[in-house]
Amino acid sequence: MASIISSYGGQPISAPSMREVPLESNPEAIAFADALERGEFDLVILLTGVGTRALVAVVERVKGSRDAFVGALGRTRILARGPKPVAVLREFQVPLWLTAPEPNTWREVLSALDGKQQEFPLAGRRVAVQEYGASNPDLLAALEARGARVTRVPVYQWALPDDLGPLEAAVRAIANGEIDVALFTTATQVVHLSKVADSMGMADQVRRGLKSCVVASIGPTTSEEMREHGIQPDLEPTHPKMGFLVREAAERAGDILLRKRT
Repeated sequence: MASIISSYGGQPISAPSMREVPLESNPEAIAFADALERGEFDLVILLTGVGTRALVAVVERVKGSRDAFVGALGRTRILARGPKPVAVLREFQVPLWLTAPEPNTWREVLSALDGKQQEFPLAGRRVAVQEYGASNPDLLAALEARGARVTRVPVYQWALPDDLGPLEAAVRAIANGEIDVALFTTATQVVHLSKVADSMGMADQVRRGLKSCVVASIGPTTSEEMREHGIQPDLEPTHPKMGFLVREAAERAGDILLRKRT
């Protein structure tokens, strides 16, 4: 990402804010795998590629083989939230029933399911949701409101990085008005930035600093989290991908900065 920013003439300042932590002791994932192999689910919703791969890895580590689990996935309706879980399923040769369209949020997941209501009504269906880092209560509640019997399958979670130095430096730079463009590629980055800023006693200064720079969000889920923390995004790219985010921020940053700082 820093390389792409440099190619557009920007000066990247990297501030890692996340560390992926696999759930080594993951009884929910193993219980899900056992139940899936017994044919106890009607639908599995896979939200991320990393989570899908981690789920298979956990099963393989505990059971000694992934074959029975992958075979059970192949016998079950699978909904993938976006292209990354689709790619993992293709790698494991698991057929896909349905894909949520861009921008691949939980709302598109529901919309895709609603479009299949005649073929596959959710009322009474047993639905497993592979979660990624944090639970999505809105998605779970919406599925239950449609009559589904929902099982959460947490697979991995996000922690703060071991070295908080770069993120703390970014907090100070934003608070001091030294940043022109802030790019966010996931909602968890927003949560962790706010958490570290709060621990430094600089949460208000960071929010003020972001009001005077360009705040670019990869997509609606990240933008929602920003608004929850009192941060208003200035732009989302036309496609929720890193290259589009950087390019469109480069194209629009000058005008946005002029407007915000005048």
